Amino acid sequence: MLVGVAAFLGVVAFAQHTAKERVDDMMKRSQKVVGKAAVGGPFALTDQDGQPFTHLNLLGHWNVLYFGFTFCPDICPDELEKLAEAIDIVERDAGEKLQPVFITIDPERDSPQKVKAYVREFHPRLIGLTGTPEAIKAVSKAYRVYFHKTTDDPDDYLVDHSIITYLIDPNGDFVTFYGKNFDAPGLAASIGQHIREFAAEEAGTGGNGAGKGEAGSQEGRAQR
Repeated sequence: MLVGVAAFLGVVAFAQHTAKERVDDMMKRSQKVVGKAAVGGPFALTDQDGQPFTHLNLLGHWNVLYFGFTFCPDICPDELEKLAEAIDIVERDAGEKLQPVFITIDPERDSPQKVKAYVREFHPRLIGLTGTPEAIKAVSKAYRVYFHKTTDDPDDYLVDHSIITYLIDPNGDFVTFYGKNFDAPGLAASIGQHIREFAAEEAGTGGNGAGKGEAGSQEGRAQR
């Protein structure tokens, strides 16, 4: 009887291990596809102080981008609080300062003044960006962000949108993305690993940034 139970548990364990391997493989392949795709690109928006902010402002430092809207009742605040905590962990442990950026997908209501009041609630360096509806649509398309108003009411509506945080390296290139399933420590650990890998690549290639096109494929390892 005990032998039969042990055999059964062994089969279950093997099945679970095989399933995990399949999931890990799917995640790695998914990240490779995204990493090689055209994610990101030129954009021209306005920051919370009414000043121009473009893709060139991403150069020279690590960036984390989050798309949301100030009227979001719960998900955006939760994600931004998590992001702020992760940034503090990375800066404490890795000694690398990150530039956090919030991009609204609700430009009709999110003026620079509204965005400024909103971002100061989460992190002292969080940059808030808005723009014309056309500019927001363009940057959202560049980063593959989905958003859609839930009603036709011009004032009272919510916006259904992708819940994704993007990691951008000092060259302004997309590295990887993070979904809602990441907690702050996990997010910080993965970002820290990408920072170390990037530094190692730069040191090994004389700082010419070679190999950065494959950076997005590394997230499968970072999640394990």
